[in-house]
Amino acid sequence: MKVAVLDIKGKETGRKADLSDAVFGIEPNDHAVYLDVKQYLAHQRQGTHKAKERAEISGSTRKIKKQKGTGTARAGSIKSPIFRGGGRVFGPRPKDYTQKLNKNVKRLARKSALSIKSKEQAILVVEDFNFDAPKTKDFKGVLKSLGLENKKSLFVLGDSNNSVYLSSRNLKGSEVVTSSEISTYKILNASSIVLLESALEGLESNLTK
Repeated sequence: MKVAVLDIKGKETGRKADLSDAVFGIEPNDHAVYLDVKQYLAHQRQGTHKAKERAEISGSTRKIKKQKGTGTARAGSIKSPIFRGGGRVFGPRPKDYTQKLNKNVKRLARKSALSIKSKEQAILVVEDFNFDAPKTKDFKGVLKSLGLENKKSLFVLGDSNNSVYLSSRNLKGSEVVTSSEISTYKILNASSIVLLESALEGLESNLTK
C-alpha cells in the first residue's frame, strides 16, 4: 500500500512510502487485540493495596464483656470486624497482576491494531525531523500543520530523539515512542498514528519476525 510522505508543514514531498500488507493490511484478530490490551492495562496496576485484618490491628484481646446475661450478642476482642476500629473481613492483599502472553499473539495484536488504523485512514507518514532544542511550541506547530491539534496522536520514531520527546511531553493529547516501544493499547488509544520514515523499516522488521 502506497502512502504519500508529508513534511512537517503538512505538504506532500512528492515521495511515497510503501506500507507492507503483512503489517498494515491483515484481517484484524479481535481476540488477540483484546488479550494484548488486557495485559497492558493489568500491568499498569501496582497491586500494593492492603487492609488490616483483625490479627494486624493494635488493641487489647481481652473479652470486652461477659458471655451471657447482658441481653445483647456475645462479643470477644475489640478488634472484631463488627466494631468500629476493628479489622476488615477479607480485605485486599498485595497481588501481582502481571499476565503472560505469547510473543506471536502480541505481534498479531499490534499488526491487527495497525491494520484497523490503516483501514480508517488514520496513519500519516512524515519525513524525519528534529528540533534544535526541546520546545513545546515547535511541536504544537507540527501538530497544527498536520491537522492533529485537537486530536489524540501517537508519533512513532525510528530511534530515540530527546528533543522531539521532551517537546511533546507537556501535551496531554500527544505521545512520542520509538518503533520498539509501540503497543496495541497506544495504537488504538490514538486518533491518528504519525509514522516517521525512519520508523517504518524497524516497525515492519519487528512485527514480521
